[in-house]
Amino acid sequence: MTDIKKSYIHKFDLRYGINPHQNSAAIYTQENKNLPFEIINGHPSYINILDALNSWLLVKELDDALKLPAATSFKHVSPAGAAVSVELDETLLEVYDCRNLDISPIATSYIRARGTDPSSSYGDFIGLSRNIDLSTANIIKKNVSDGIIAPGFDEKALKILKEKKGGKYIILKVNPDYKSPDIEFREVNGVVFSQSRNSLKITKESILNKVVTKNSYFTEEACRDLLVATISLKYTQSNSVVFAINGQTIGIGAGQQNRLDCIKMASNKSKKWFLRQHPKILNLPFRKQVGNVDRTNARNLYIEEDLSSSEIKILQDLFTDSISIFSNEEKKEWIKKLSNVSLSSDAFFPFRDNIDHLSKIGVKYIVQPGGSNRDEEVISATNEYGIAMSFSGTRLFHH
Repeated sequence: MTDIKKSYIHKFDLRYGINPHQNSAAIYTQENKNLPFEIINGHPSYINILDALNSWLLVKELDDALKLPAATSFKHVSPAGAAVSVELDETLLEVYDCRNLDISPIATSYIRARGTDPSSSYGDFIGLSRNIDLSTANIIKKNVSDGIIAPGFDEKALKILKEKKGGKYIILKVNPDYKSPDIEFREVNGVVFSQSRNSLKITKESILNKVVTKNSYFTEEACRDLLVATISLKYTQSNSVVFAINGQTIGIGAGQQNRLDCIKMASNKSKKWFLRQHPKILNLPFRKQVGNVDRTNARNLYIEEDLSSSEIKILQDLFTDSISIFSNEEKKEWIKKLSNVSLSSDAFFPFRDNIDHLSKIGVKYIVQPGGSNRDEEVISATNEYGIAMSFSGTRLFHH
């Protein structure tokens, strides 16, 4: 390797760095290079730009891979949810508070992405793979969000978005033809790192590189969902696993030091996603004046196991009628109905306990890199549960 000399050109100042006390924050580009986006509205911070860049790369890859409008809801440099445009059934329209709304294909993808984990998506940065229409802007208008990045905006949609947050909503227009550099650089405490960009193209063929289980049948729907999960992993802080079904993520476990904790985190989110479809949740008797955010928080609180007397009172004040406790037995019976879930992991499973846990929450299809000393033990466990598993042969750490 030879020494490299680089010149950077100041483009604009940021509102602040990672934290508000870290001032003197700014964005630079290499000399003779343009930014991949332009600021249409607002004054972004350091994390806003990190979320925007990662979210755009994620949705662009999803759209390229599946030829469907794609969306993601980003928080703290990981997706809280991601999805492609698959039609919503009547139950999810109710769960996502979208009944009787005009919903376009790109709006559908965002509704699904944010619907993964609406509590985590509170104050998100949105990435969308296609131009934003009026339908999508009206959905975003109702939600608490920091900003959006997309390749274009219809005139009426842009007007609505510019009015969010008292005119401070961050709107970035990305250049979809921008070519990412082959080599990336990062500086930490005066030390400069360089590496080739993770330009790996994730395809159906790559994720089904080596099917290792007795059950070798992956449906087309499973392949779609595994692509959604695996491409999402590529932009999720490691260690990470992603659960997906019907073209959307339903649980993301990010940034944990061991894989079982990733799985437990993601599975708990997946359970909560599915429990929100239980008739008890769908039929909660909310007072008319209760808004979307309070409805979301109330549903999540109602699902929790050990409610204090204060929490029960908070809930009851939101309803017109008394409600009964949502028992653990009811929840367990409902979770048994969750099936055909796809899961992707950014690194191998070191022990069979990962598979034992996944078998309890409807996982039927798995993609992981393989390469553990205990691969045979993991494969054996997968066979016991009739799960189909493939080794992609590729690790997808992201930091």
